[in-house]
Amino acid sequence: MTQQTHEPGPATTTTTTTTTAAVTATTATTAATATTAVTTTTATATTTATAAVTATTTAAEAGTPTPLAPPVPPLAEPRPLGEHRVWPRTFHDRLTAPLPGLKALARFAREGAVRPGAEGLADIPRLPYAPAPPPRVDTRTLAVTWAGHASWIVQVGGLTVLTDPVWSRRILGTPARITPVGVPWEALPRVDAVVISHNHYDHLDAPTLRRLPRDTPVFVPAGLGRWFRRRRFTVVTELDWWEGAELSGVRFDFVPAHHWSKRTLTDTCHSLWGGWVLTAPDGQRVYFAGDTGYGHWFTRIGRRYPGIDLALMPIGAYDPRWWLSDVHCDPEEAVQATLDLGARRMAPMHWATFVLSAEPVLEPLTRVRTAWEKAGLEREDLWDLPVGGSGILD
Repeated sequence: MTQQTHEPGPATTTTTTTTTAAVTATTATTAATATTAVTTTTATATTTATAAVTATTTAAEAGTPTPLAPPVPPLAEPRPLGEHRVWPRTFHDRLTAPLPGLKALARFAREGAVRPGAEGLADIPRLPYAPAPPPRVDTRTLAVTWAGHASWIVQVGGLTVLTDPVWSRRILGTPARITPVGVPWEALPRVDAVVISHNHYDHLDAPTLRRLPRDTPVFVPAGLGRWFRRRRFTVVTELDWWEGAELSGVRFDFVPAHHWSKRTLTDTCHSLWGGWVLTAPDGQRVYFAGDTGYGHWFTRIGRRYPGIDLALMPIGAYDPRWWLSDVHCDPEEAVQATLDLGARRMAPMHWATFVLSAEPVLEPLTRVRTAWEKAGLEREDLWDLPVGGSGILD
């Protein structure tokens, strides 16, 4: 993707006016050349991010906490919880790659494979699966438990937060799960908040959300609030890119992603898409990428939110590459994105749950492990958890 030189600042809407400053942030000129930044930025980003990770590791080994660099630019003031806002009808100008046109659709119909063959599915019994309830932790401990796909139970700053919760066995347009949910719904602690990355069916699952009390605080992309309010959720906070809100001392920041949104035939890009940075009162920080291709946003997120302790990164649904590279990272790009972020650890996700593309089902894991090793990173900092597995950071 072509690196943009213009970065949107925080939106400046009120409860009665339309957001305009951030809407014009990502210009349409990037769409025409949206596939080149990986090769032009990789060397610089790798050198910078590796140096940052090395410095942090050295300080940690010495027992001295490393002071975080200030965010660049400074973070916006938190928005009010549950604020009602007016948004533009479309976010097409935020796309960093053009959506597939007729030629691409014709090629996909002619030669595209949307599922692996029998050989690629043969490893389903070998997929890592270890169901267990989330660990019990105190307010000073960051813990994550992978329920499958992009669904995590994040325990941060004393809160339990669900990311893109999908507990359904099947979603629209795909075969049933190839691994069961890693955490039974009944085993969840009280859910304090939910974050949603975008409205695709494998990330926004209505049957799962119906299980939640309607007063559960929900943090969603701009334009998606009405979907929740129609379902009688009462504390719905919509955010634009680079905006944040706070709940019980934990900050929720919505950040850009290289992706798109669509749920019906008529709502393409009518709501925004992105990832989330959750920051505890003591500074512990986890980044949830949601669904994203590789590109320039990771470096900018790392500058804006320095000291990310853990990056939850998608590594699957990437083949065929010509079709999916703009919207889904492959394993090597996920490792590079972690370096760009300056994150200390990475936990892979978005694989081993639903068969959404043509790569063999076990390939994302083997490739991410190889890429991690080739990058010279510490093996224990790759949290390649089984479905149902947990990682704890004191």
